[in-house]
Amino acid sequence: MTGVAASLLPSVAALSVRTARGAGAGSAVTFTDDGFLLTNAHVVAGATGGAADFADGTETKFDVIGADPLSDLAVVRVHHLGAPAAPLGDADQLRIGQLVVAVGNPMGLAGSVTAGVVSGLGRSLPARDGRRVRIIDSVIQTDAALNPGNSGGALADSTGTVVGINTAVAGYGLGLAVPINTTTRTIIGELVATGKVRRAWLGVAGVPTPLPPPLAERLGQKVGLRVVEVVPGSPAGAAGVYLGDILISAGTQPLQTVQALQRLMLSPAIGSNLPITLLRKNALVDVVTVPAELN
Repeated sequence: MTGVAASLLPSVAALSVRTARGAGAGSAVTFTDDGFLLTNAHVVAGATGGAADFADGTETKFDVIGADPLSDLAVVRVHHLGAPAAPLGDADQLRIGQLVVAVGNPMGLAGSVTAGVVSGLGRSLPARDGRRVRIIDSVIQTDAALNPGNSGGALADSTGTVVGINTAVAGYGLGLAVPINTTTRTIIGELVATGKVRRAWLGVAGVPTPLPPPLAERLGQKVGLRVVEVVPGSPAGAAGVYLGDILISAGTQPLQTVQALQRLMLSPAIGSNLPITLLRKNALVDVVTVPAELN
């Protein structure tokens, strides 16, 4: 743990922001050598910049490059370079009971390190941007002590690799972190490149429902998504998806949860053909959808 602390502390900054709603604070972790830091969107909400303080005493200004409230991730860039980049890992490889370390600035106590274990995986956390609500999936639950100010800090494994960004406290002894995985890496890349995240839209809502046992056995998939709403004029409606259809797969991905479909709705899907296999009146039907950009 001393080795993890020594490697991560120089990469984590305490952020101070001031907006029309007042002053705020949080943490951020450096992930590139040219001054880009990763934090939570709610830490910098309403701000265009602020001040960053590093463990070595360096104080510098930062600019908000981009924020995505629907994943609660944001990227900022400091004016004074020099902090080492922390390596980003893959939270999909975590196991319950695995040791993790949280590094941040709780209650204004800069450079604080706490340790715990992964106490839950696959949790869901609702995120809101105006009227839009999205579920952040695969959220990491840990018993490492987290307090206000830890948000935006690093959650790392025993090798010092960052696997999550601490994002919420749900009570004493319970903390949550947005995972670093394939989906969030795509989001981070878009924030760095363009300052925003483009999302795709199908215009369909579904709920998990069991597949008929013979079909489930043949497909090796027990659940699909029953369509409960199709927005008129939407890409799904134009492709011929109807109420009562059961979505089984999109592309090569099985659709057993709403989050599975949601994960596909990022910028690469916009304007691209997305074949969907569905069950309609006990018959398998293939349709081709073309997701549009979500405005």
